[in-house]
Amino acid sequence: MTTHETSNAGTPLEGTVTVTEAGSGTYTQDITAGHHRLVADEPRPIGDDAGPTPYDLLLAALGSCTSMTVRMYAARKGWPLERVRVTLRHSRIHAEDCAECETTKGLISHIDRTIELTGDLDDTQRERLMQIADRCPVHQTLTSEIDITTTAV
Repeated sequence: MTTHETSNAGTPLEGTVTVTEAGSGTYTQDITAGHHRLVADEPRPIGDDAGPTPYDLLLAALGSCTSMTVRMYAARKGWPLERVRVTLRHSRIHAEDCAECETTKGLISHIDRTIELTGDLDDTQRERLMQIADRCPVHQTLTSEIDITTTAV
């Protein structure tokens, strides 16, 4: 499937995201995900700072998936989770500083993820919710082998 495929009704197929240069700035991008519209850009002075950076959007995907996964699990268990807050930061670190990484040379991407769980949860519930956070689909995608096929049209 390519990113420009549409249904018989002319609407984008579910799960299809289209990114197009906005034309309003050097790097400003219009993003369409279903019926949702977003903007991405680079910060000044590189871009016009019209929206989050691509890495901000990647972190937003991981953070929102983490929060939703934790929320779904707590709801299914009937646990008193009142609020989930996920804070993320991307950086580059030296591979030799990562004890559990296969890569040993050069720089690798590193994401710090902090999860705040609010509610009258006991220690066992909190520990389980933190384990469940790593089972969110975006986390699993980012920590597994990824195959990307690029097609020119």
